[in-house]
Amino acid sequence: MRLLNKVGIVTAAASGMGRAGALRFAREGAAVGLADIDQERVDAVVEEITSAGGRALALVGDLRTDAFARDIVKRTANAFGGLDFVWNHVGHPGPAAIEGLDMADFELAMDLNLRSVMVTTEAAIPEMRARGGGAFLFTASTSGLVGSQFSPVYSMAKFGVVGFVRALAKRLAPEKIRVNAVCPGPSTRRCCASSLPARISSRRRAMRTRRR
Repeated sequence: MRLLNKVGIVTAAASGMGRAGALRFAREGAAVGLADIDQERVDAVVEEITSAGGRALALVGDLRTDAFARDIVKRTANAFGGLDFVWNHVGHPGPAAIEGLDMADFELAMDLNLRSVMVTTEAAIPEMRARGGGAFLFTASTSGLVGSQFSPVYSMAKFGVVGFVRALAKRLAPEKIRVNAVCPGPSTRRCCASSLPARISSRRRAMRTRRR
């Protein structure tokens, strides 16, 4: 097991890629704090891990709240004796429009994609420093590398994530803290499927039909 005796946090861990990552980390031997706003789903993931002999902690709350975004670090470190890695997976697709922009939706996207991950990262750095190193993983997007005409606000946020990752990697490398990002393409997970243009969704359905 590659993560034996390691301790980590996964945000947005109740479903989709976050859930899959949390399960994999646990199978590799890590103790994992699972942060999500969905009590029922995150409890189910914790149960799945612990019933298989792993260690996991449910961290239920709204990551837009700075106190909670910091508290997940403290609670995980206290429960498992330290912190070695954080996967900042939380995000939000944001509004597709620019004209007639819903500013509340814009602020939600900025808070979840940028502010919350910065706050959690700031809280986690001292814990990793105390362990002599660690690792941060951020979920960015291909939209943060080349831009998306379908969601300029999402691109704005994810370009920010990519820039933060690049800067932080340089800053923390001397302390043996690695910083990386994954950049997925369009996804049909619950939070994003509704923002996919109709022609892309129909093209994907057609491709799946042809493969059968």
